[in-house]
Amino acid sequence: MNKTVINKSRLLEQIINQLEGSLKLTIDAADQAHKTATHSENIAENRHDTLGLEAAYLAQGQSQRVAEGEAGIESFKALRDIKTGESIIIGTLVTLTDEEGDRQFLFIGPASGGLELVVDQTEIIVITASAPLGQALLGHIAGEEITFTAAGKTNIFEITAID
Repeated sequence: MNKTVINKSRLLEQIINQLEGSLKLTIDAADQAHKTATHSENIAENRHDTLGLEAAYLAQGQSQRVAEGEAGIESFKALRDIKTGESIIIGTLVTLTDEEGDRQFLFIGPASGGLELVVDQTEIIVITASAPLGQALLGHIAGEEITFTAAGKTNIFEITAID
């Protein structure tokens, strides 16, 4: 089996760039929600008029998403200085091979689980340590097998590489 080499620095840059793009959209949505919440047409005319209140809740939620997005970006930027060792930790790029020989590439990230990227013609999925598969992988080393059950199906994977 040929070894796929993925540039981890490029992977981190791509993750950060994608998150920054998403953050910009979230900031725009938060700004729009704030404008709607404070617009003079949305001042309640009676106690049953809740449009302004609903817009304020939306603005608050969007502001929370902005804060979470900023924190996520900073947590990935901090990974640039992390040196991964022999066992899987946050910041490790993991190659799993199933019983049929199919490989998948996972990056154990501090946030943004489910994010999919293509780096060096290879699809990589970001998972977090709090995800069931992330929990199953933490602390293991290359060459070990893990058994993972998802949606009632048991899967056996070999950890074929970590970086």
